[in-house]
This record gives sequence, C-alpha cells and structure tokens, in this order.
Amino acid sequence: MKLLIVEDEPNLLSILRKGFAENNNDVSVALDGKTALEMLLNYNFDVVILDVMLPDINGIEVCRRVRAAKNFVPILLLTALGTSENIVTGLNAGADDYLVKPFKFGELEARVNALNRRAHQETEKVDIITISDLEINAKAKTVKRNGESIVLTAKEFKLLYYLAKNKDIIVSRDQILDNVWDINFDMNTNVVDVYINYLRKKIDKPFDTKLIHTIKGLGYVIK
Repeated sequence: MKLLIVEDEPNLLSILRKGFAENNNDVSVALDGKTALEMLLNYNFDVVILDVMLPDINGIEVCRRVRAAKNFVPILLLTALGTSENIVTGLNAGADDYLVKPFKFGELEARVNALNRRAHQETEKVDIITISDLEINAKAKTVKRNGESIVLTAKEFKLLYYLAKNKDIIVSRDQILDNVWDINFDMNTNVVDVYINYLRKKIDKPFDTKLIHTIKGLGYVIK
C-alpha cells in the first residue's frame, strides 16, 4: 500500500511512519498542508492519513481542495478535535473516515486497511461504460462522445447512466421512473419523454449515429 501521512508533530509522525513501514507499506510523509496538497495533486497514493491542525493549510481545506481537483483517494482525518460538529465538518469536506486522538495504532491500521480494501474493490467495478463513441465515467460523472465533453445535469446523467447500464435492453417508462426518479410519479407524466429529448439534443443530435431509440409501446433502449 502506498500511504501518505500528513502530521506536523514529529514524535507521532515517527511512530506512524515506523509502524506502517514495518508492515511493508510504502510510506511518504508531509509536515504541513501546502506540501501535502502538492504531493496529492502530483502523485498517486492508496490512502492518506491527514492531520487537521496543520501549518499553512489545515487538513479540512486540504481535503476540500483535493476533492475539488477530482482526486478521490481515501482520506482518514486524524485529529484531537472530536466533537460531532468537527466530525461532520471533516466528512462534509470529503474525508472517508475520522479518528480522534489519542488512539491505538491497531485501530488506525485497521481503518486504513479497510479504506484501502474498499477502494480497490471499487476500482474493480466497471467505472467507464463505452457505447460506440460514447464514454460514460460513472465515478467522475463525466460524459464524452467522439472525444468531446458533454455537460449534463445530475438527472440527465442519472438517466443516461441507467440506459447505458441496460445497453441493448428495452426499459419501460415505469422502470425509468422507478430507477431514475426514485419517487412515485403519476404514471401519466411525460417527464421521461421530456428528459429523453434533453438527452437526444446533447447525445445524438450533433452526431451522425443515433444511440437512443424509442421502441413504440415498450419504452427506450440505447444501442
């Protein structure tokens, strides 16, 4: 595991570095937020242990900037600030876990291993769906066609992703309502048709090959 430890207290940093290195982990360290941010934006890590109270840029802000840069490396915040408000702030900034000082090394190691294991399980899933020249990145929530980026609203993306997951399978309006809107709509609503038209204008209209098809009386299919 390639691990980054961001901690400005030398004794604690030494203990953490030694503990993780002894278990055959590749450990890098940073003593302040600015250095940590530069490392995270330029190098890949499996997990980050990030202290909150840091010189220059605090851990919460580092976390926010990393997420804003579309970097989804698992982050565990390590801090003496243990109130529920502090925890909520950290998690809302994009942290995946939160451990309060003082702590037992065994618990920290178990949490880090769990984050690493979960991240690898996620990357094994299909994050990118390709249909003809259409590319849908489920993790980054981006869409490209013929190499051109296409901007979708959150609901348009969810609809497209649902169709793409069911490539070559006809899905009914009721199925789309159940899986994309997640609420009980009046089944006479035309919201599905409206959003299909939105997608067609962005996904199909600028290109020669049409991917979204209406199957009369049955529903829609992407192929």
